[in-house]
Amino acid sequence: MSPRNNRPRGGETPDERPGSGLDRFGLERTEEYQGEDWKVRHVAGASAAGKRYRCPGCDQEIPSGTPHLVAWPEYGGVDDRRHWHKACWNAKDRRTTKVQRSRNAPRY
Repeated sequence: MSPRNNRPRGGETPDERPGSGLDRFGLERTEEYQGEDWKVRHVAGASAAGKRYRCPGCDQEIPSGTPHLVAWPEYGGVDDRRHWHKACWNAKDRRTTKVQRSRNAPRY
């Protein structure tokens, strides 16, 4: 039996393939938010054991090991990355500019 061949047929380059906004594993894409392009990548959460992040959409903590996504401006650096709940990222355009917290919620 011959080994499996994963190369594209027909001489297509990665940019010519449908869905070329994705990286080769289909985990990263480009979206527009607040008038600029943002890179968005899914994170399984398993590799970030012991780390906790705060979602800018809901201002709640993302527990360690929880699947979520990371978004950053296309021309931003490592310090510009933000970890979001998937639902919060999808609802980002429907949210107000001020995050509503309950009275006893911690302010970080």
